[in-house]
Amino acid sequence: MAVLSYPAAFQALAASEPDAVAVVCDGETIRRAELEAGATQRAQAWRALGVGHGDRVAISLPNGLAFLECALATWKLGAVPVPLSARLPEKEQREIVALAEPRLVVGVPDGRYDTCPTFVDGARPAAPAGAGPLPDAVSPHCQAIASGGSTGRPKLIVDANPASFDTEAPHYGLEEGGAVLIPGPLFHTGPFLNARESLLRGGLVVLMSRFDPEESLRLIDEHEVQWVNMVPTMLHRIWRLPAETRAAYSLASLRRVVSSGAACADWLMRAWVEWIGPDRMFEVYGGTERIGGTMISGREWLERPGSVGKPTGGRLVRIVGDDGQELPAREMGEVFFLPPGGQGSTYAYVGATAKATSDGWETLGDMGWVDEDGFLYLVDRRTDMVVTGGENVYPAEVESAIDAYPTVGSSCVIGLPDDDLGQRLHAIVEADATCEADLRAHLDGALVRYKIPRSFEFVHEPLRDDAGKVRRSKLRAERVAAAD
Repeated sequence: MAVLSYPAAFQALAASEPDAVAVVCDGETIRRAELEAGATQRAQAWRALGVGHGDRVAISLPNGLAFLECALATWKLGAVPVPLSARLPEKEQREIVALAEPRLVVGVPDGRYDTCPTFVDGARPAAPAGAGPLPDAVSPHCQAIASGGSTGRPKLIVDANPASFDTEAPHYGLEEGGAVLIPGPLFHTGPFLNARESLLRGGLVVLMSRFDPEESLRLIDEHEVQWVNMVPTMLHRIWRLPAETRAAYSLASLRRVVSSGAACADWLMRAWVEWIGPDRMFEVYGGTERIGGTMISGREWLERPGSVGKPTGGRLVRIVGDDGQELPAREMGEVFFLPPGGQGSTYAYVGATAKATSDGWETLGDMGWVDEDGFLYLVDRRTDMVVTGGENVYPAEVESAIDAYPTVGSSCVIGLPDDDLGQRLHAIVEADATCEADLRAHLDGALVRYKIPRSFEFVHEPLRDDAGKVRRSKLRAERVAAAD
């Protein structure tokens, strides 16, 4: 086993094969030697601005070569990257920056923050004259991810792992030297983690500036991509392509497609398993906090449809009822995890407090149950549950049924105030309004009556972003305000 700092691991790769392409994005490429030199130049310039070990560097750039170069530069200084969406409204960005207290922010207007230097874009700053070599450094935290969470209040999830790389540690089937497609935004945990892992393993990062379903298939074939992680929204959009379009791409190089970020609807998982085969399709579940995680292969899934698998990496799972007691197999409750190192061993919050039991088990807020063999089945988030007419409805189940209708692109189900029912189910659907009658008929055959939305609203823009996230609370607040 060889454990190196992130900078040392990539530096060794750049020295061994300097001309190997490290990253491709929108037709642009950067080779290992160039990426190494560019990151070093940035780090030297940032060091002159006072960025040092343990400091945070906020990176608010769109997906592209500069984003990853900035991350590598941050690690070279032993600092902690804080990836941010380049599309954040200024107010929300200011709230996160106030929490993170970065020493530097890249990708914002000059002078926006008087607490630290800023760079307006991803252009490389000039290194100061006579800048010396950078000593090897290990950041105490490999990343700090910003999240709005279910409450909409920002928080920072600071990873407890230092930025050191074990060259022999596996990563969900990602092989050394292989090509990896990164279709999601780098400010989210999965894409950032997978891009980093690929770079440090000597792989080719095929980065998409923005997800497009057919383009992702074309890139897989062009670059002989072996491994890709997608959220269910992406899998859904690809599956909705015409059959002849999907058939035009062989996908022969693919060894593993991993679904994560949200529970994959049963019908969608089955469709992909049947399309690419049960040994190439996987689903994983977990959170940025890394308190727990599960994985299931397509072959296992066919035996246990709907499951997200068994815990991985020595982590434990249990289901807890409203009374705080552990529930037996097949009884639904809140999902709690315990990592091997115990509470606090995987992350720390800034701006939030974990929900935990007295003995250190924590929850991500999801509801579910386990079977007799320890396989986990998710239902939905507790905070998303809608109580209508005394019945508990989990939006994810209703959205899964809606999304199965052929002309639906995406959907979001929320509860709106109702004098009679307490809350009524309202569905916001990405589809043409002319399908409403047929969609209702489809739902009549898929859901019990009280789970069928009382009202439908049709829109023409996707309701979920490229990371599969939907701002449910914002959508609800806008509609409640409009009704007042």
